[in-house]
Order: sequence, then C-alpha cells, then structure tokens
Amino acid sequence: MPFTAEEKATFKRDGVLIRRGLVAPNLTRRATSLIDTWYRERLDPEDIPAYSQRTFAPELGNHPDVLALYTKTEAATLACDLLGETSPISTTQIQIRVPESELPGAQPEKAMHVDGVSCPHLDPQELRTFSLLIGVVLSDINDPQDGALRYMPGGHRTMAQWFSDQRSLGITEQVPPEIDCQDGVSFLGAPGDVLLMHHLVPHTVGRNFAPLPRVMAYFRVSHPDHSSRRLEALRDPWLDYPPLASIPSYPASQE
Repeated sequence: MPFTAEEKATFKRDGVLIRRGLVAPNLTRRATSLIDTWYRERLDPEDIPAYSQRTFAPELGNHPDVLALYTKTEAATLACDLLGETSPISTTQIQIRVPESELPGAQPEKAMHVDGVSCPHLDPQELRTFSLLIGVVLSDINDPQDGALRYMPGGHRTMAQWFSDQRSLGITEQVPPEIDCQDGVSFLGAPGDVLLMHHLVPHTVGRNFAPLPRVMAYFRVSHPDHSSRRLEALRDPWLDYPPLASIPSYPASQE
C-alpha cells in the first residue's frame, strides 16, 4: 500500500517511517538462514571491527535471497513513492551486533553519523552518500540494549542546515555538537519490519547485551540523479524527493 499524505508529511517532519511486517516470513527465513550459516561457520572474531565499519558476510551482499528482501517486496515500491525514481539496487549491507558474551572485547560502537560522510574508513574529501536508507529487521530487537539502531527524528533538517552553513569537504566531524551528544530513539522490531530513513537522519548503534546476534539488512537507495549532486543533496534534504515537494510536514507548525 502506498504511503498516505499523512505518512509523507510525517516523513518530512521526522525523516523516518516504519512499516511493520512488510517482508513476508518466507523471505526473511531464507536470508536469515544464509546469514546464520555464515555467522556460525565463517566469522573470524578478528574481522569484527572491519565488518562493523562496512558489512558482515560481504560475499552474501549480492545473493538473490538477500537482495529479495528489497527487490521482491513492497519496500522497492515504497522507495519509489518517496523518491519518484530509484537507481537499481545490486548489493546489501549486512550489519550484525554480536552478543557481548561472545566477544573477547567490546564490538566497536559507532558515533552519531550520516552514512558516507567523514567515515573513519573513508577519505574526508570523499562522499559516498545516497538518498534513502531501508533497513529490514532479521532478528528480534526487543530492548535498546539488544544492539538497537538509534536515530534522531527531525535530525535531517538540522544536518542540512549544518551542511549549508558550516561544513565543508575535508573536515572530519560527522555531525554538529548538538547532535553528537544525543542518544537518539531506539528502533525495536521483529523480523520483517522495515525502517525507511532519510539519508540525512543521524544515527548510531550500541553494544548488544542480548544472548543472540542482532541482524539487519540495509539497502542504500538513490535517486538516479543523486551521484551528480551529492553535496547539493546534503544541503537540500528534498532535492532527491520530488514527490514530497508539495507535502507540508505534519503538523505544519513544526516545519
């Protein structure tokens, strides 16, 4: 079902929408089975810091059963509902928060950030941005201490202003100080739940004190013109969202 006008207005205000149970159980089971096998048989604990920065199970990123979480579901339709047009998706980022009980040391936590901007593993001059982050839950996340993603509702507007007024390519700060000190809202859910989040919404992730891994599959969706105007899109949060141009935020007084 497409987004309602009210949902689109909420997205303009918060930068986030959640659709519960969007991905069918048979699709989540196939992807989860692949990732679970990789986790049990191929994960080297020494690689966890590097995987935490990029992706776990990189060889599964383009597996059809993992890509199907986006390409064979309504998630792809909803992305078009927000962006109008989307570039093809060819890979998945798999993020796992490993239980603390399975680690010799703590898995690296992430500071508040927006993806692809001044990441620790990137050149500060380089931008690897996109338009919309879609996250598919593949394990139960019942508590903020289960390694939950944490995000800042409305932070996309603060970030766009910061990119317009203060930030320039090459500096290493990922977010302004007033964002960096925030804890954010924890995203809790069950397998099949889907998070749609504007690229500019700052987010972070913490340690996992649950007994089982927390698993998410992320798809970085771009408007076809995004790659030619990355810096402009950081300063204008709706440049990549033509269908939302005439939609006021909800409630309008908060825009």
